[in-house]
Amino acid sequence: MIKKASLMTALSVTAFSGWAQDSNSDTLVVTANRFQQPVSTVLAPTDVVTREDIDRWQSKDLNDVMRRLPGVDIAQYGGMGQSSSLFVRGTEARHVLVLIDGIPMSRAGIANTIDIGQIPVSLVQRVEFIRGPRSAVYGSGAIGGVVNIITMTDSERSQINAGMGTNGYQQYDGTFNHRFGDTVVTAAGAYQTTKGFNVQPDSTYSDDSDRDGYRNKLFWGGVQHKFNNNFSGFFRGYGYSANADYDQGSGGYAGGGDENQNYTQSWDTGLRYNSGIYSSQLIANYQHSKNYNYNGQVGRYGPGSSLDDMEQRYIQWGNNVEVGHGAISGGVDWKQEKLQSSGTTSTDIYKRDTTGLYLTGQQQIDSVTLEASGREDHDEQFGWHGTWQTAAGWEFVDGYRVTLSYGTGFLAPSLGQQFGAERFGIASNPNLKPEESKQWEAGLEGLTGPVDWRLSAYRYEIQNLIDYDNSAYYNVKSATIKGLEWTGNLTTGRLITT
Repeated sequence: MIKKASLMTALSVTAFSGWAQDSNSDTLVVTANRFQQPVSTVLAPTDVVTREDIDRWQSKDLNDVMRRLPGVDIAQYGGMGQSSSLFVRGTEARHVLVLIDGIPMSRAGIANTIDIGQIPVSLVQRVEFIRGPRSAVYGSGAIGGVVNIITMTDSERSQINAGMGTNGYQQYDGTFNHRFGDTVVTAAGAYQTTKGFNVQPDSTYSDDSDRDGYRNKLFWGGVQHKFNNNFSGFFRGYGYSANADYDQGSGGYAGGGDENQNYTQSWDTGLRYNSGIYSSQLIANYQHSKNYNYNGQVGRYGPGSSLDDMEQRYIQWGNNVEVGHGAISGGVDWKQEKLQSSGTTSTDIYKRDTTGLYLTGQQQIDSVTLEASGREDHDEQFGWHGTWQTAAGWEFVDGYRVTLSYGTGFLAPSLGQQFGAERFGIASNPNLKPEESKQWEAGLEGLTGPVDWRLSAYRYEIQNLIDYDNSAYYNVKSATIKGLEWTGNLTTGRLITT
């Protein structure tokens, strides 16, 4: 968290790394500009993690995956399944937009963050990670970066996996993905559990003397169908439950909650159209998340128990046109959020609608690549907010490129931060203002030879930064984040150094 000081300097240096995504210029990504393009043409720092990478790393959760990537810090309270936050380049965890198959995840609760450790890693086929602002493409929330977790795949496979480890760790998962003519059917399930360990063995609270375990169950199903050469459609749904034990510990709240239950379900359907240089996609999504915090001795409906109940409805219509040596993408997003956040018997419900219009494009002219995007969002509570971004890259010598970019962003306070019930001594504040940001970045890349590398210098200026003290959230006048980042990858093998 950025404390009350108005200036923060961040230095991020990542040496030779164990991922191979930047070395393959043929790898296609969709997250950067909402149209498909080779990763080598993306001007923003971009990393891709494949299912093969996840299996090779033997990652037990998404925190294990993301902490391998540059500019990422994971703060976790305890072991597997315990509360965690993902920070990018020194920005707040809420400044990172988390998508699943291009759909923003709902943010229940007062923290306005996504705990990616609760997302079953067996669900993940691919991760695309963009560092830097993308509010001009995706709207509120994409100040520090974007993580797009992709679950769908065309690869046919059927497999069952099982694993066991220390502290009672067990993992079982199975996947069935098969093509029947023009139809692809996918089903997957997983179960993961661990007894954990006592995070705070020296705590004076009797409730903290137990192990802090974790249990996670998942089901995923989907159908993709190709109607003809131009039209295709899909329907999919997934749900998971994550139960975690935690400690209040020293400085906590005696008699407070020590168990967390998170139930999440998501359903979406969509149509895709492709014809020559034009493509279009229409998606409708519904998400429902319930997050309980309670004391295990009295149950989740006992005194002091709390519930964050969030519903999100989302519609996305995007259009892409190939133009020259590039593409243009434009469309509209609509999102409605409903939150019930307080004691489990409360009926107070808060609602907010947001509509966004965006236009983004990229064009390559000889050795120069130009990129620009603009977006207007109408928030039911805060009105219109405009954001824009521009970038340029020049390959001044074969295999070496210099990049410059500037972008603006904003983040509206969440319903939980404004109206949610008190959590861990932090209260909501209905008078919070949206955060607004400006970001500059300069980069130098070596794209050929035995080592692919990138050196980046960046600066963020954030106005109305949302912070908190021991009582409530409030807006800080301004904060500045400056950083230097170096990443490298060996194309002849994988080497990890520090």
